[in-house]
Amino acid sequence: MKSIYKIAAIAALAFSSASCDDLFEPAFEPSQDIDSTEDFPKYADGLLYDAYLLMPYSTGVRSDLATDDAVTNDNSSDYLKIATGSWTANNGTLSYWRNGRGGIQFVNLLLSKVDDVNFSANDRVQQLFLDRLKGEAYGLRALFMYHLLRQHGGWAGGELLGVPNLLEPENANSDFNQPRATFKACVQQIFDDVAAATALLPTDYRDITSEADIPAKYREMGVSIDEYIRVCGADFNGRMCGRVAQVIAAQTALLAASPAFSAGSGIEWAEAADRAAAVLDLNNGAAGIYDQGHLYYTADEVKKLTSGGNREVIWRDNISPSNSLEKDNFPPSLRGTGRVNPTQNLVDAFPDAAGYPIADSRSTYDPQNPYANRDPRLQLYIVVNGSKWGHNDTEIISGAYGSNNDALNAEQGYSTRTGYYMRKLLNKLCNVDPSVNTEQDHANVRLRYTELYLDYAEAANEAWGPTGTGTHGYSAYDIVKAIRKRAGIGQGGQDPYLESVKGSTDEMRKLIRNERRIELCFENVRFWDLRRWQADLNETAQGMRITSNGGALHYEVIDVENRNYQDYMNYGPIPYGEVILFNNLVQNDGWK
Repeated sequence: MKSIYKIAAIAALAFSSASCDDLFEPAFEPSQDIDSTEDFPKYADGLLYDAYLLMPYSTGVRSDLATDDAVTNDNSSDYLKIATGSWTANNGTLSYWRNGRGGIQFVNLLLSKVDDVNFSANDRVQQLFLDRLKGEAYGLRALFMYHLLRQHGGWAGGELLGVPNLLEPENANSDFNQPRATFKACVQQIFDDVAAATALLPTDYRDITSEADIPAKYREMGVSIDEYIRVCGADFNGRMCGRVAQVIAAQTALLAASPAFSAGSGIEWAEAADRAAAVLDLNNGAAGIYDQGHLYYTADEVKKLTSGGNREVIWRDNISPSNSLEKDNFPPSLRGTGRVNPTQNLVDAFPDAAGYPIADSRSTYDPQNPYANRDPRLQLYIVVNGSKWGHNDTEIISGAYGSNNDALNAEQGYSTRTGYYMRKLLNKLCNVDPSVNTEQDHANVRLRYTELYLDYAEAANEAWGPTGTGTHGYSAYDIVKAIRKRAGIGQGGQDPYLESVKGSTDEMRKLIRNERRIELCFENVRFWDLRRWQADLNETAQGMRITSNGGALHYEVIDVENRNYQDYMNYGPIPYGEVILFNNLVQNDGWK
């Protein structure tokens, strides 16, 4: 297996170097060459395995640290440097260039050889394997291209460009000096790859019990239940499937229809809404919103993943015990290093319990008791002053008056800079005391339904207004209503604020964006949302300084970290090293 990985790795690296001779001299002489895939199907599958390893999903909070939602107490953080003025084309922290291009190289290698691979002497099983592996490859290529576009697509000389669109594997003799394709062409390639993937893949991997569950094309071939399960059964959950491929197309359409890209993409909001709805309809539309979806990461919901009881998660990695997130983000009194500090900006985004923004005249928000009578998600996602947290429900005093390192700026590198700690994504039963070091099950969730529902709401509102449905049976209003009801927002069983804005596309847009901010906080989404919206990137990150005078608490909003972005930074750069090496790679405007 290792041999084929090395073969593929060499091929994947080839395109990123000015001189192929540097990589192949002295030449690596593997025990198996790429043609061995014909007789060793595990080697061929290894190409896909290596592609999966390059997927962009992370278990940690990263890009949120460079937004108005969070800061970090780690002074060495690359994300802190990016947010405060040190983002350059030579800074690879936010670059997906190497991994995205490498992933495409792996799947292109697989596609070039897979038809010659002998998976089974049984013709029916052989066809099932060929279809599944090709479908996975097309779906993965679409995924890699989407993330490359999100992170590197941009305007250059009046043209919206994507990345080189490579459909054949590169080798030592290839011309690596390839120009960027247009953004529009890259989007179309994603749609084409998704169409190919969905034609070849099952919607989901599952163990069927009836011949009627076998797709018609395979029934006509005489495929049995056992044969189908062998290739497309539940054992393959976690790999690319038809449902996931369609989500990638929906994400691509939303990106392309957004203000930063719409002028050059050819994609309109209605198409983005339709592509999201194509997946949501598989989940019973608006009625499919899972009542515990906002708690998808909790211990109870993680347990439900194996039984299918957690209906929020679309795609995930394996479940495994860990406590690394807790070590990084628990407050110091719980033996953590408090790395992610939510901002006052984010805290202020949570409405009051009735659903009114806290600045609204109808709101019951009390600045002298700011955490009372608020959206229940605030206490679920953020540790505020006085919250009880951890395996023994320790009271966390993050105010400046606190007596331990939980207090505001008590110890550099450990204490909160904003007066808040992150709670979302963490398991309170983990005990990270080195003498105990208790781990709990976690799952790296790659895609979940709430994001897709909000994708639809955003696009539907722009295309047809708050209550318009297009060709679907639900509107942006219906989605937002269900999500806020799930969160516990309302007044007398109603959502008066939502009702007051449902007649205005502009006001509904503000509400949808705010719901995205709340529901998707700490999931590495907002950094890219702000850019595709062309929103203000330089809102100062704020915190809350709480002091005590005779037992009475005083609340003071403070500036914590100034953001320093230029307008051209709505679009990420092509890596500086690539532009220097390959003169056909045009850099996005503004980047040097």
